[in-house]
Parts: sequence; structure tokens; C-alpha cells
Amino acid sequence: MNELNGKVAWVQGGAGAVGLATAHSLVCAGAKVVLSARDANKLSLALDTFKTKEHVYGSVVDITQREMVFSAADSIVKQHGKIDILINSAGVNPSKRHWHELSQKDWSDTVEVNLSGMFFTCQAVMRDMRQRESGCIVNIASWAGKYAAFFAGPAYAASKRAVLALTETINMEECVHGIRATSISPAGIDTPLLDKRPVPPSAVIRKTLLKPEDVADVVRYVASLPSHICINEILMSPTLNLPYLGELETAKRPVRQ
Repeated sequence: MNELNGKVAWVQGGAGAVGLATAHSLVCAGAKVVLSARDANKLSLALDTFKTKEHVYGSVVDITQREMVFSAADSIVKQHGKIDILINSAGVNPSKRHWHELSQKDWSDTVEVNLSGMFFTCQAVMRDMRQRESGCIVNIASWAGKYAAFFAGPAYAASKRAVLALTETINMEECVHGIRATSISPAGIDTPLLDKRPVPPSAVIRKTLLKPEDVADVVRYVASLPSHICINEILMSPTLNLPYLGELETAKRPVRQ
């Protein structure tokens, strides 16, 4: 249970369901964890879920602001000496998400958080990781980034598919510096983000979905692997997988006379 003793992890999106569950899992494995979120109140509530604050720290960071991200990374290295692990778990998707209703602002916000923010955090931590020739980056993507899904909408689907490519380029360019990256693409996690879908899943379906802790366990496994092992991509789903069962929300075929 102490496989991450001595490791320093930065979890961005730490006030969200997956990020917070991941932080708890990493702390249980012995890591020091810095949670970041752009909402100070939500971050405070997230930090209050820990029984002890001995190995947990908070940092208010808007990952869409590059200078703030780099400043946060510098502060973590200054306070804790290094950043061994970066977890990118922040993700947003507007309720009005389809082509006929998606606003420019919602498009920009989604891409800035899901993709640009991830780019900034990865770039920021790589400076320390390169110097030490060691580092593990885990990027939370989505099943909708791997396979077409009507419910996701263009902004979310496009940004999450881009996460897969972003992660691939990290391994292509940075493996020679001891840096490894993994994209995890879950299908159907029971989080509050589901409530923003135009048609939220029923309570019966939600009971069968992945839980944030399920994803957190996989993140912890990846982070605890020996440094010579790189799992490039993980695709995970509930056993009762909605795409396989044909239960995903889809556009209705128009009736033609």
C-alpha cells in the first residue's frame, strides 16, 4: 500500500469526482498530493474530505491560464523538491453541446479546459521531469474520444480525441528523457457531469456505470509501475457497456414522406 512513498503527485481537476478519488488513492499509496482547481470553494471542500492533511496540499489554478500553470508547477517543485506524477483529470462539456446550439464561448471553454489546459500542465511539469529524467503523466480522455458518440457533442469529442494524440506525442518525444504518458479513456463514469447531458441516464443505468474510484485505481496502478514500463493507452468501460448494448443517446432518424 506504500508503493508511491516519496513520490510527489499533482492532480489537476482535483475538485472533480475523478480527480478527488485519484488523489485519495495516491495518498493511500504513500504519495504527497497537490490538488488544483480553479474554484477555491470547491477546492476547499475537496481538501476537507481527507482525514489528515499531512500529505495533501491545495493550489488554486486556472489551467487555461498558462502563466498561472507554470507558476503553480514552480511552486510545487520549490516546496516539495520535484513533480513525479501529473494527473490531468479536469473536463467540461456544456449542456447545449450539439452543432445547432453550441455557442462559440462554450466551444472555446471546452477546448481550453479539456485540451489547452492539459497541454499547459504537461509542458510545465516536463521541465523538472527532464532534468531528473523521470516522470509519469496520466491524461484522462474518454470513450467518446476513441469512438464516435452522439451524446458527447463536437467540442467534447474533438478535445478528447485530441488528448489521445497529445499523449502519443509525449511518448514519442519525451521517452528519451525518461518521461512516460498514459491516456485513459473511460466509458460511462457516474459523476455529476452526467447531469449536464441533454438526456441524463436513469438511476438504474447509473448504478451499473464505472465509479470515480474505479478510474482512480487504474491511475494508481499506472503511476506505481516501474519506470521502464509505459502503458500508452487504456480503454475501460462498465461490463454493461452502453455502446455495446445499443443504449447510447443517438439522433433520431427523420421521417421522410
